[in-house]
Amino acid sequence: MTRAFIFPGQGAQSIGMGRDLAETYPQARAVFDEVDDALGEKLSDMIWEGEIADLTLTANAQPALMATSIAAMRALEAEGVSIDAASYVAGHSLGEYSALTAAGALTVGDAAKLLRARGNAMQAAVPVGEGAMAAVLGLDLEAVRAVAKQAAQGEVCAAANDNDPAQVVISGSKAAVERAVVIAKEAGAKRALLLPVSAPFHCSLMEPAAQAMAQALEATHIDTPKVPVVANVVAEAIDDPAVIRSLLVDQICGSVRWRESVEWMVAHEVTEFWEVGAGKALSGMVKRIHRGAVLRNIGTAADAKAAADSLNG
Repeated sequence: MTRAFIFPGQGAQSIGMGRDLAETYPQARAVFDEVDDALGEKLSDMIWEGEIADLTLTANAQPALMATSIAAMRALEAEGVSIDAASYVAGHSLGEYSALTAAGALTVGDAAKLLRARGNAMQAAVPVGEGAMAAVLGLDLEAVRAVAKQAAQGEVCAAANDNDPAQVVISGSKAAVERAVVIAKEAGAKRALLLPVSAPFHCSLMEPAAQAMAQALEATHIDTPKVPVVANVVAEAIDDPAVIRSLLVDQICGSVRWRESVEWMVAHEVTEFWEVGAGKALSGMVKRIHRGAVLRNIGTAADAKAAADSLNG
């Protein structure tokens, strides 16, 4: 059975995530310590005992979710399951950094610093209240692109995340996105709703953040990943460090082609998807993309042990 490890993006965060992993596996605890050291603060305290409003801030959520995913990966490794158990890795938006770290292309400390920089840059790119994002359910990508084009009226409005056949996220100027919600419903969307996010990710308004990340990534060493990474912006596997660096910059303004990424993996004989880290959002998307997919979630110590047993049994 061909397997992919997939890593969640923003929105999966919750207070207490990863704590059980850290208390069970010293290797998982070391990940949180490494992130704390890299950032010069006790992010782990916020993750386990803080306020959800603080954890949800982009600059905190991004390194926190990466830390939880890599802690889950270390738990798998402690149970005898290495990255080589996957033929591909992929992550949703910031989850691509988790995927690259799991595959050995980035160190945990470098990933934490990059994601803190990414979160700050994305937040600073657009003043609070000037951008928005909305989820559209029940329309496909082309229909949502048509909605966004009609709603733009000279402002930025674009399809940002193609998550699955029935869920596409729009991003852009607040007024344009609000218009898109109305137009989407008129076009037959089952639901169209504004999302509780602090910035309009994955659209051209993020260009200042892309420039900031180009500088940060230029100063960061990237190794060849041990397993090919299916990149968001091209929806196919890559393993060249120079290409990885370039696509991570493109990802800031580019759309997250998650549906196509999963379809690409299925076309390359992946039948089993392990969601490594917090939440189960990606598993739901994968199931809607490919009903025959076998899914497994690794977010707790019990999950890691059960996953290892499934391979050894």
